Amino acid sequence: MHVLIAGGTGAIGRRLLAHLLARGHQASVLSRQPSRPPALPREVGFWQWDGQTTAGWGNRLAQVDAVVNLAGAGIADERWTAERKKVLLSSRLDPGRALVEAIGAAAKKPKVLVQSSAVGYYGPQADTPITEERGPGSDFLADICVQWEASTQPVEEMGVRRAVIRSGVVLEPDDGALPRLALPFKLMAGGPLGNGRQWFPWIHYFDEVDAIKFLIETETARGPFNLTAPNPLQNKAFARAIGTVLSRPALIPVPAIALKILLGELSETLLEGQRVAPARLQSLGYSFRFSEAEAALKDLLPQITNDVLRISFSKLMRLLR
Repeated sequence: MHVLIAGGTGAIGRRLLAHLLARGHQASVLSRQPSRPPALPREVGFWQWDGQTTAGWGNRLAQVDAVVNLAGAGIADERWTAERKKVLLSSRLDPGRALVEAIGAAAKKPKVLVQSSAVGYYGPQADTPITEERGPGSDFLADICVQWEASTQPVEEMGVRRAVIRSGVVLEPDDGALPRLALPFKLMAGGPLGNGRQWFPWIHYFDEVDAIKFLIETETARGPFNLTAPNPLQNKAFARAIGTVLSRPALIPVPAIALKILLGELSETLLEGQRVAPARLQSLGYSFRFSEAEAALKDLLPQITNDVLRISFSKLMRLLR
């Protein structure tokens, strides 16, 4: 199967590429980078695009059996200024619309499109257990997710099967949330965020990409799927798990007021969580390799290098400016 990934040079895209190649699939990436990244495997096709139109690549879509849309600027990479909010939205809607246009024009259409989204779709839900049946929230992230998911909905009317992945916090050792969460523990200053009672919907990167492959290959997989581990934890329990694995204390909480002052509206994503369950994914028979947080952290935390921690610290400092 030939899989085209929009956003394939990002952290999860690179993991997904390696996963697909190792299991005998052919893969290509749509990327806004001006030239082919040196680290991109030779056997992967590199399709350059502007993230907004079908120019230069749309006529090649007939070669593709499946599309995975991971395109979108990082939610927690910068403070949420008015301008940043526009970037977060446009970087998701424009690629979705371009993919719909290309699929509509293709003489041979892909069999399936996997559309990225996030558990932010549900908004803050306190302790309420959340399955895919729950409707959207009303905050900024929920609004982004609703529009993000809708951006590729028209392909269903073209006969293309569509699965929407509402991902939790994807834990991986080279980028994203985990190195930032591990950094204070390395400095003997780790602890929960705020009161620590908010739920933390996490997933190991292996299960994230393996579940995407599963949804590509499972012909009955349609509609929304929560991509989160089946055993979510409250933030204070997750912090304790990090401390246990690193043999560090987890005693120093980050006050909620400090996060609100430093991060503004973005702090809400850290202080308000969701108790999300992957009900539909499990009902189709998907089996998680990492269902417990401590096992996932034992696998991931030893892989975090000092270079990654330094980069994470630099990103954190940019975020706080």
